[in-house]
Amino acid sequence: MADVKKMSRKELETLRGRIDRQLEKLRSEDRKKAHAAAEKAAKAHGFSLAELSGGVAAKSAKPAKRKPANVGVAKYADPANPSKTWTGKGRQPEWYKAAIAAGKSPKQLEIK
Repeated sequence: MADVKKMSRKELETLRGRIDRQLEKLRSEDRKKAHAAAEKAAKAHGFSLAELSGGVAAKSAKPAKRKPANVGVAKYADPANPSKTWTGKGRQPEWYKAAIAAGKSPKQLEIK
């Protein structure tokens, strides 16, 4: 074994690269062995590993992206800025609340 105290910076960096590659190789082999052992254990109980893990590998498991709900067609529009609309579902926008407080009726805010 080489004495690291006597090695140059370049030699140490080369050695570190070799060590990192070897560690990654061993980590990969251990992962494969663990996966095989988990499959064997699942099979012994009458299941597949995919059934027990939800069919998704733990490494790539990501939360599903939610699609925005289809809220429908806009029913009301802000008289001051018609590009601000509301479907009539969910929380009332501030412009709608302000218009109602100012005496407008919901019928007057409807898009025709």
